[in-house]
Amino acid sequence: MTVTRLGSGGPWEQSYGYSRVVRAGDRAWTAGCTATVDGQVVHVGDAAAQTAQALRIGLDALAEVGAEPGDVVRTRLYVTDRLHADEVGRAHNAVFGAVRPAATLVVVAGLLDPEHLVEVELEAYLGDR
Repeated sequence: MTVTRLGSGGPWEQSYGYSRVVRAGDRAWTAGCTATVDGQVVHVGDAAAQTAQALRIGLDALAEVGAEPGDVVRTRLYVTDRLHADEVGRAHNAVFGAVRPAATLVVVAGLLDPEHLVEVELEAYLGDR
């Protein structure tokens, strides 16, 4: 089985030793994706916009290994406050409402940057592709 590991050049990948996306056979996974663009947190204070940005980053990474949004079978969303759950869930629905992957939303004590309100992970099944 071929394993492909790709980075995005994000600020923590090299120093922490991980890949943005890994594909092994017919499966692909992203690392945790946040609303960090060019090393800066975007959409500060807006959990819905941060979710949308993080999902875009994750989907772009999956596209690099041949996956499409419809291939996503599982998502994990980590939020820093349960008060963000509804807006994060609605942002997730805007992207995956027709796909309906298995999903988990967990409230956590915090994320690496205190301006991050949400972090997402995506998992895809690519079948014979």
